[in-house]
Amino acid sequence: MEGVVMNRNFWSSKRVLVTGHTGFKGSWLSLWLHELGAEVVGYALEPPSEPNLFGSLGLASIVRHCHGDIRDHEEVTKLFKRHEPEIVFHLAAQSLVRESYRDPVRTYSTNVMGTVHVLEAARQTPSVRVVINVTSDKCYENKEWLWGYREIDPIGGHDPYSSSKGCAELVTAAYTKSFFFPDRYGTEHQVALSSVRAGNVIGGGDWAADRLVPDCIRALSRSEEVVLRNPRAFRPWQHVMEPLRGYLLLAEKSWDPGSLFAGAWNFGPSADESWSVECVVKEMIRLWGSGSYRSDAQGHPHEANQLKLDCSKAVAQLGWRPHYSVLKALEKTVAWYKLFHGGISAQALREFTQTQIRHYASSVGSDKRGIRD
Repeated sequence: MEGVVMNRNFWSSKRVLVTGHTGFKGSWLSLWLHELGAEVVGYALEPPSEPNLFGSLGLASIVRHCHGDIRDHEEVTKLFKRHEPEIVFHLAAQSLVRESYRDPVRTYSTNVMGTVHVLEAARQTPSVRVVINVTSDKCYENKEWLWGYREIDPIGGHDPYSSSKGCAELVTAAYTKSFFFPDRYGTEHQVALSSVRAGNVIGGGDWAADRLVPDCIRALSRSEEVVLRNPRAFRPWQHVMEPLRGYLLLAEKSWDPGSLFAGAWNFGPSADESWSVECVVKEMIRLWGSGSYRSDAQGHPHEANQLKLDCSKAVAQLGWRPHYSVLKALEKTVAWYKLFHGGISAQALREFTQTQIRHYASSVGSDKRGIRD
């Protein structure tokens, strides 16, 4: 059986809103949606870093870019009324653990009330059929288990970021039970609301501070030593295209009948694809062709040591399964950054990124481990 891929006919001319489209995942998703023929509107603050993927790919020329803050309820409401989206991917967030220690108020106001504003605007907009709220694997109450967390496991969060994502999950659950209850789909409402939880995503174009791959690339590109805060921590590493494919498949499935696919979903790598921070850095140095690293574990705030996801639900009900190994994900990621640091134009870099998307989709389609619905 071949792997499940997206339906281009479904996405053609669909009106899609992506919040946080100037971020790393949002830029990849916006480009992919454009590839599929969707009419993409993005709503976000300015890109969170310099350089940034949104600017490096020249996405402002192919996506309708709307500048705004999801903490502004009135502006979010106007956005929905103006563009009448049919499908909403909510990615806008304060997404860094260490930043959440520095500024917990902004973290909660963005991740919690921002989610409320998006869901409330969707509730008031008749055109909306599907809402995908992107949270995080860190929304779970992490007990450092060796096995993966399931969608029915308790929500929690040690640090402000993780806690805020847990709160966003509670907001989503409350809106589902209060306004978008699956049993009332088609009579009282027509919205399929889901939340999606993914592990540590990697790929070309991430320049966020305090993330392993961007920190590593910054050091390697400057011939500096890579400094590791927690070398023995294990993370569910996966290429950014893996969960994005899950989000896209879920949106397709949720279109009709949406009530069958509302709820929470995990998208993570296979159980045997959890690498330590140190192993990831060693492989990146090998792929880069040079470099060194050292550990500095002193004086850093708490971060999880072990966190895995059980993705059985997505495999069984969506036909989704992880496709790239961690090694393949790292190869694709380092290749992207090498090209960027070679001084390539935005147009050429966008074409290369589109090629990575096409190759990935093509290889998924021929994956004999996959499931065709």
